[in-house]
Amino acid sequence: MSWEKSIDELRRRERMAEKMGGEEPVSRQRGRGKLTVRERVSFLVDPGSFHEIGKIAGVATYDDDEQLESFMASNSVVGRATLDGRPAVVLGDDFTVRGGAADASIRGKTVIALKQAVEYRMPLVQLIDGTGGGGSIKMFLKDPRTYIPETPSWELIVDGMGEVPMVSLALGPCAGLGAGRVGASHYSVMVKELSQVFVAGPPVAIAIGEDVSKEELGGWEIQAKNGTVDDVVETEADAFRAAKRFLSYLPSSVHELPPVTAPTDDPNRKEESLISLVPKDGKTPYKPQKIIEGTVDKGSFFEIGSQWGRGIVTGLARIDGHPVGIMAGNPFFLDGAWTADVCDKVTRHMDLCSTFHLPVVHFVDCAGFAVGVKHETAGVTRKGVRAMAAVYQATVPVCAVVIRKAFGLAGSAMMNPTKAKWRYCWPSGNWGSLPMAGGIEAAFRKELAETDDKETLLKSLYKKFEAMEDPFRTAEAFFAEEIIDPRETRPLLVDFVHHVRRRMEPGKTSFGPRP
Repeated sequence: MSWEKSIDELRRRERMAEKMGGEEPVSRQRGRGKLTVRERVSFLVDPGSFHEIGKIAGVATYDDDEQLESFMASNSVVGRATLDGRPAVVLGDDFTVRGGAADASIRGKTVIALKQAVEYRMPLVQLIDGTGGGGSIKMFLKDPRTYIPETPSWELIVDGMGEVPMVSLALGPCAGLGAGRVGASHYSVMVKELSQVFVAGPPVAIAIGEDVSKEELGGWEIQAKNGTVDDVVETEADAFRAAKRFLSYLPSSVHELPPVTAPTDDPNRKEESLISLVPKDGKTPYKPQKIIEGTVDKGSFFEIGSQWGRGIVTGLARIDGHPVGIMAGNPFFLDGAWTADVCDKVTRHMDLCSTFHLPVVHFVDCAGFAVGVKHETAGVTRKGVRAMAAVYQATVPVCAVVIRKAFGLAGSAMMNPTKAKWRYCWPSGNWGSLPMAGGIEAAFRKELAETDDKETLLKSLYKKFEAMEDPFRTAEAFFAEEIIDPRETRPLLVDFVHHVRRRMEPGKTSFGPRP
């Protein structure tokens, strides 16, 4: 007695599944410059590590003798693998089967991916290339009725985001549910000219009077610049590399601390260029990336969201091998003022760091909330206090390094000051409730109007008040805890991350991330 015949049948069905949508759809996929879902999985995961679940699930037809006549695999490939040696769950859409339509997929595959990721504490990487979840108009011919919409398994996504890292790679047109899955992640990537993300595609847009192409409706220049996705890359291979690098800074779940790697840089390195990086005139901008690169482990900074919210730089890095979250004010954009999209970016990044136990290093240069009708129209006030709440609610330590400006409400949100302050100030620091420039003329309007020598009085007033801005006077009152030589920043940050490790505890935060 042997089951060899059954195993032979199993292998035959597996070979049929590997054909995906068939020769012609696969050819069209490659003709668009896109990999197939199985090629994507092979390039993403460690060689030989992928264990597929439900490979032979799909739609079959049988002849009169009840023998398998034809088979079409489901348009979802799911399984476990390792990424750079660490376990993960991979869920990939197959565009060659019904354009990746969610109604043609098998819901149980998505459910098992989400449940295994959360219950067995593994990151989830989604390769998204498909249309929405509502199906096509023609499906009503088979089932002639409409329905009240629900989104099955969405509760698993919401809960899962508070448990394990979720990465979404947009690798084709992602509409409806596909677009939602891109947004419901901790890190999302688009590929230039290859992927688009939209609530509904061009045919629906045309129906409401907008004659647009897929790229005009949801291309990277829209979605990467408004923050719908975190990053944009040139190729699918770049997207796979970005996903793995992002995950390398994070624990596999909230029930672990981030992985510390062997140090690759001198913990006592003092970057000489930092002493002269910030111009003395207080106005000329500088590149905050140079401060970051001069203080974190060499080559470890991974910027996130470079296309949007450009008044602040965010990302991940390592300091003496310890993963950290990074925020740095960018004076090249509105002098580092927090616009509405900067506030959204701060909220998203602080939530990511709190969820996955990443201490934050905040290089502060903030001229306050952006002022003007444009910014009020964009909702800077509401989004600003939301960002402040994210900073104050952060469950991880924050080390603030005040580089230059810190003004107003936004400037105060460098950390939660009710906790033990871990803060350093560069001698270039300039802070207050509002900048002196402009304020002096307003405060002394009457005196300036009455004097015979307005220029001399204004000059003396500026001299007097500029002296008050001297950071050493703030330090005299212990309002600035420590003024440091900029070249000493890295050794002090190394000291910070080692102290932080003692107080970090794994576990789920009381609130989940806000997608």
